[in-house]
Amino acid sequence: MKFIEYTVHTTSEGSELVADVMWRYTNYGVAISDIKDVIALQNNKTAFWDYIDDGVTKDRGDVLVKAFVPADEADKVLPRIRADLDEAAKNGEGLIFFGTLETSRREVEGDDWIEIWKKHFRPIHLGSVVVCPEWIEYSPKEGERVVKLDSNMAFGTGEHETTAMCVELLQEYLTPQSVCIDVGCGSGILGISAVKLGAKFAYLTDVDYIAVESAKHNAQLNGVFEKVTVAHANLLDDSNVKGDIMLANITAPILCALAPAIPKNLKRGGTLILSGIIDPYLQEVINAYAAQGLSLIKKVRKGEWYALSFGY
Repeated sequence: MKFIEYTVHTTSEGSELVADVMWRYTNYGVAISDIKDVIALQNNKTAFWDYIDDGVTKDRGDVLVKAFVPADEADKVLPRIRADLDEAAKNGEGLIFFGTLETSRREVEGDDWIEIWKKHFRPIHLGSVVVCPEWIEYSPKEGERVVKLDSNMAFGTGEHETTAMCVELLQEYLTPQSVCIDVGCGSGILGISAVKLGAKFAYLTDVDYIAVESAKHNAQLNGVFEKVTVAHANLLDDSNVKGDIMLANITAPILCALAPAIPKNLKRGGTLILSGIIDPYLQEVINAYAAQGLSLIKKVRKGEWYALSFGY
């Protein structure tokens, strides 16, 4: 099967939003190539790399986000992606620097890019959680919990700072009796990690149908399907379902918009973990949740991103 590889030049700050736009129009793959991730992994003693080309570790400031679209759909889909990117850049003007948003396209065979992507993916260590592509055999060390993700479902693999901070914060608050709720679950990595770490149950929600199917598939892959519920919704429709821990790794404007709704599903005494926040929005997010009666417990930062934990 032939695909069009559609490449957008952006920044580390804008890459996740660009990827989100692309995921609206394809379920065949989106990849972010950010040299800062390579440099961070190079400095990480627990990272797994066969080799890193010395020339690759020079930060040139350009991040490439690639979407793979069936060739027979490209003429219809690519203009829509371009229009949504322009709208995102306009809405984020003065807050988020997207870079040039220069684009290019080329035709590729489907098997080519899948195999290249597989070749360079390695297990990612996030505290006691090891995120691993399903085709790699990994023997966990004592105390480690392996979360397998399907190769074709890339809604959050754990390598991005926002996801990593959520998984690491989750380990600080989780108990064997915890019921967890993941808002905007994507691949399901946060809810699945919670159950693997010993949570009693996890509820996962997302507005994207493909993400919901991805999360269900990954829950089955990890043998935790009986301990999760995945809903195609903005939030759980049933406010009687309460979580001891709620997680939301979404962009800051959406987090602010959800602030009035999220607490209805969080137990008193529970913990809320938010990620996907950049500096210009940081205080706005804090204020939005403080207005709902939540108290800031902890603020962490990786790269250009922040994660917050609140008590309720």
